[in-house]
Amino acid sequence: MTPQVLEKLRAIATRYDELTQLVSDPAVQADPAAYRTHTKALADMQELVDCFREYQRQSRALEEAREMAAGDDADLRALAAEEIPALEERLEALEHQLRILLIPKDPNDDRNVVIEIRPAAGGDEAALFAADLFRMYTRFAERQGWKVEVLSMAETGVGGIKEVIASIEGRGAYRRLKLESGVHRVQRVPVTEASGRIHTSTATVAVLPEAEEVDVQIDPKDLRIDTFCASGPGGQSVNTTYSAVRITHIPTGIVVSQQDEKSQIKNKQKAMKVLRSRLYEMELRRQQEAIAKERRGQVGTGERSEKIRTYNFKENRVTDHRINYTLHRLSEVLDGDLEELIGELEARAQSEKLQQATEAEPAAS
Repeated sequence: MTPQVLEKLRAIATRYDELTQLVSDPAVQADPAAYRTHTKALADMQELVDCFREYQRQSRALEEAREMAAGDDADLRALAAEEIPALEERLEALEHQLRILLIPKDPNDDRNVVIEIRPAAGGDEAALFAADLFRMYTRFAERQGWKVEVLSMAETGVGGIKEVIASIEGRGAYRRLKLESGVHRVQRVPVTEASGRIHTSTATVAVLPEAEEVDVQIDPKDLRIDTFCASGPGGQSVNTTYSAVRITHIPTGIVVSQQDEKSQIKNKQKAMKVLRSRLYEMELRRQQEAIAKERRGQVGTGERSEKIRTYNFKENRVTDHRINYTLHRLSEVLDGDLEELIGELEARAQSEKLQQATEAEPAAS
């Protein structure tokens, strides 16, 4: 590990100790905002600092073992000779872990998400597949202990979905789901297909980090808000009051409609949540494209035009095309068992970032 990296790690450990002292200060504890900020910073640093201190302990142990191996005592030399390979292996593993922990984290990783799923090519079969995908992500969220709230849903008459927009709330939701954005393809025999021919249909998934009001400044003058009677089957007053809301963001042309709630105020709140998230994601994509044009096509670009995954029913197969990874347990995946797929995607993205960071080290020395 280079001296520059070690110096950076020592500085982080020093800052961690300073923050530990700071959060015990009664004045800081009396300020909820400051206390929350400092404790979050401590939590973010703890794994890295713990790993670095273990690295320091193992480094000292290895240094002592090497001194013993160079000494005059034959028994100590033999003992050291046995210990040194294990210490070197442990130190190498810790160094690798430290390099991973030093990779800058996406500031949006701990955010909640807004997920949007829509059928693309394939008519009714695509709408049915969109419903399957929504069920898959809902089950996955349940496995993580996250909360799912449907913000807007339009269904078809055959059990499919024309569009669904939902919020998923839980720590790390964006980190785990952000690589799900893209075009998903299904290959199967539709229920309505009498001849048994396999059809190919697609649906699009967009995963947006949920934005707060402080993240996106929206000028009320830029909004056109229309109200109208909600359509479709529903409870009392659904079709008789102007509870539905349509918000148009004039500068971008983004339109968000919401009619699921009987209250116009609640529908407006939900519509604004989706609008903020879309505007925030639009700005993020603009920044990412400006910074990393050369990385298009790699894991993490999030281009929605990409065919990222295929679900083949005949072969009981799920293939993620970005990392050429295949599983032969389709039913489990569609039931929300996405851990292996998401884990492989995260590992590949992490490996690429680690390689970039390693290549950049000599330039910093």
